[in-house]
Amino acid sequence: MTVLIAGAGIAGLTLALSLERIGVPVRVFESVREIKPLGVGINLQPHAVRELDELGLMEGLDGIGLRTAEVAYFSSRGQPIWSEPRGRNAGYSWPQVSIHRGKLQMLLLETVRARLGAQAVRCDAAVTGWRDLGDGVEIDLADRDGKALGSERGAIFVAADGIHSSARAALYPDEGPPVWGGIVMWRGVTRGPRFLTGRSMAMSGCKPRKFVCYPIEDITLEDGRPGSVINWIADLRLPPDYLWRREDWNRPGDPADFLPRFADWHFDWLDIPAVIRAAESIFEYPMVDRDPLPRWTHGAMTLLGDAAHPMYPIGSNGASQAILDARVLTREILAHGTTPAALAAYEAERRPATARIVLANRADGPDKILDIVEARAPDGFARIEDVLSREELTETASGYKRLAGFDVDALNRRASLVPPGARRADDGAEGGKDAAAR
Repeated sequence: MTVLIAGAGIAGLTLALSLERIGVPVRVFESVREIKPLGVGINLQPHAVRELDELGLMEGLDGIGLRTAEVAYFSSRGQPIWSEPRGRNAGYSWPQVSIHRGKLQMLLLETVRARLGAQAVRCDAAVTGWRDLGDGVEIDLADRDGKALGSERGAIFVAADGIHSSARAALYPDEGPPVWGGIVMWRGVTRGPRFLTGRSMAMSGCKPRKFVCYPIEDITLEDGRPGSVINWIADLRLPPDYLWRREDWNRPGDPADFLPRFADWHFDWLDIPAVIRAAESIFEYPMVDRDPLPRWTHGAMTLLGDAAHPMYPIGSNGASQAILDARVLTREILAHGTTPAALAAYEAERRPATARIVLANRADGPDKILDIVEARAPDGFARIEDVLSREELTETASGYKRLAGFDVDALNRRASLVPPGARRADDGAEGGKDAAAR
């Protein structure tokens, strides 16, 4: 029977593509009237890129993103703390990819429609409720104006409807809004000069004041020099009474609110104030997450992606973990069919794993190296070895990779989550475009 998915984001679309590969019919329901390439830059770690590669998307990823060559950490004074190679440069069998979130979503959407049929994704159709029927599930639909659109039946229901998930809210009505930890992020995109390797992800400062930047596209500047479309994030810790809820979730940002705190960050590898001033657009976001849940799966429904485990954007793991969710769930459906048993097995693996990452990101994940250096050497240093040992540096990085599931040796050695060519014998006849159109 058909798998019903709420949400045509990265998680929901990856699940749809994965299920199509094993012959399981899928319908995706999205609340917005038209899916547009919105958002900012993100990084996909090698463990997520592997999954997309196994779905046949590597060429598409290379067409809209850049392969990250290194990550580099700098102090608030722009002094180099540490750098390490990333992706294939670090020995992975797959690259790390810096990419615009909206372009990734559109790649997934176009591929879903090409492989499953134009009717596989239904827009302007929010899932407003569901009922477990014992031998399946039924969902209720409504458009953006609240007009009822009837119901749909399927074998299982997967809510991949984001951090503001209505399904999660129905399961946990007393949870309240996302948890704000005191950091506000201003995010922007700037056409500027290439910096460091031209494929570097750079992080400067510390938790209360941090600047992160990386290229997501190669360009030629007006003066003929090679340049980059630079995706950047400026973080500031603000007072508890800061009115971060006062407008939209991602409202336009004003440089006057944060640029003065970075005004003297003219580093020899990048002029950060100049990058901020030249931004094409700036948006303001609160850095929020939610507490790990005690349960995702309720009979024939479960949560997936940000609906299940929204986390701070630290360590480049939000989208990557959503992709892993989709692939593990597909593996369990391959093993158990479109049944509650598959959902329970998926949750048993993914819920504790993602809960650990949520909590690690609250402690600043691998970026805590920056906090340690700031605390030990606020006025700068002559030699980083006098501030931080090589062992501390490498263990912080390798420990987070193990936690998040992209230790290089373990990832390269492990078998595919979903074996190539595997299909559900009992569901295979219903897969593909014909099933999507029904």
